[in-house]
Amino acid sequence: MKVHGKDYRAVWMERRDVMVIDQTLLPHRFKLLRLGNHRETARVIAAMIVRGAGTIGATAGYGMAQAVFEAPARGFDTYVEQACQRLLRTRPTAVDLKHAVDRVRAVAMEKDRGAAVAEAERIADEYVVRARRIGEVGLPLIRSGSRVLTHCNAGWLALVDWGSATAPIYLAHRKGRKVFVWVDETRPRNQGANLTSWELLNEGVPHKIIADNAGGFYMQHGEVDLCIVGADRIAANGDTANKIGTYQKAVLARENGIPFYVAAPTSTIDWKCQTGADIPIEERDEDEVRFISGVNARNRIECIRLTPPGAHAANPGFDVTPAKFITGIITEKGIVKSGKLRSLR
Repeated sequence: MKVHGKDYRAVWMERRDVMVIDQTLLPHRFKLLRLGNHRETARVIAAMIVRGAGTIGATAGYGMAQAVFEAPARGFDTYVEQACQRLLRTRPTAVDLKHAVDRVRAVAMEKDRGAAVAEAERIADEYVVRARRIGEVGLPLIRSGSRVLTHCNAGWLALVDWGSATAPIYLAHRKGRKVFVWVDETRPRNQGANLTSWELLNEGVPHKIIADNAGGFYMQHGEVDLCIVGADRIAANGDTANKIGTYQKAVLARENGIPFYVAAPTSTIDWKCQTGADIPIEERDEDEVRFISGVNARNRIECIRLTPPGAHAANPGFDVTPAKFITGIITEKGIVKSGKLRSLR
């Protein structure tokens, strides 16, 4: 996708280094980070410097490939297994991370460094192909004049390229269809205001950022035609974990007769998770709620406190939207009813 007219992916590998876009600095500063070992790669995942299930998965896959290069001849298996566990601990809700780590680890046990890198590259490439296909599958949902509401960032930054929720939007825009996007700010990390809006600006897609609690207003006034969100993990019954606040938008969409779609590659489906109750929900640092960063009057990025000193905050990173509120799930294999996911196996 485009950044100031130049094509980028959210993550890639150069020799033994992993290259990522520092999402914590966007939209104020565009900066690439070069990660020299799997510990650094694990750190950027845990610190949400990279975000989004697919990009997290691809980054973790590259991190495992790094570990294979780093592992000594004596104790090779132990080193690789420790690296695997370190990467798995970074973000427990996103199932794509585990899929990628497991795939590269399986190759790594053959002690073939080239094969480990090739497998990590294959994983990243598969995300790009699947994301483009999600765009093609979801394109008929985006008629000219459609007004789409999104939540969090499920754009190319979150899925290596194209994105999941944004892929049909980008493809519709490139085909000349008029499409408008309501972008939830998505507290507490503001992924919508900071990342989705930045992506849409680079693609030239008309949009407006709205407060998280404004979505119901625009639905009630007939200004939303459909909602499309991403997913971090989808249970076998169609219950879906996504950024906190997604559940609220799904309930509001149902109340107002608005289609609510989840867009995700099939790798995001966790067949071992029978229902949403089985999905682990990550509790994030309370400072994400208590503080916010932005650009000050001197054009410097600054972190400021929003809350009274001494006040504490709860900060679940995700919620689960029950399948009954989801109109359909847009995958690279087609749009399926949430209760019929097993047809994709």
